[in-house]
Amino acid sequence: MKKTHIFVLAIIAVAAAIVFSTTADASVYVGFGEARQRAAEGNVTKVHVVGKLPRDAQKRPMGLEYDPLTDPNYFAFTLVDTNRVAQRVIYNNPKPQDFDASEQVVITGSMKGQIFMADNILLKCPSKYVKKDLKGATASVN
Repeated sequence: MKKTHIFVLAIIAVAAAIVFSTTADASVYVGFGEARQRAAEGNVTKVHVVGKLPRDAQKRPMGLEYDPLTDPNYFAFTLVDTNRVAQRVIYNNPKPQDFDASEQVVITGSMKGQIFMADNILLKCPSKYVKKDLKGATASVN
């Protein structure tokens, strides 16, 4: 074989190894019911769960537990998934900024007993580009 053939085969092997290594770490989107089922079956792969925070009549999130003076790396909250299943979640990091204002929350992690242990939290916050009351607003053209 020529050196160029060997070089091309080596490049293909490296590319295939990269693709396989990234897909092996991919997680799936599930509800809390399926996350519990996976944990009961011994499946310890990380999953994504999408949900919303339960709110009171004043639109404040309920069930948040965070005291930075006692333990700044302990944040617990309740999340209701898209199937309307409520689950207690523990996140062993500080509470994310603007968590209370988030419309939707995506957590990554796995079930440990009756608790979902989150490794990562992604927030979908209300857009700052939401249409405001534009009455009386004018634009000038230069």
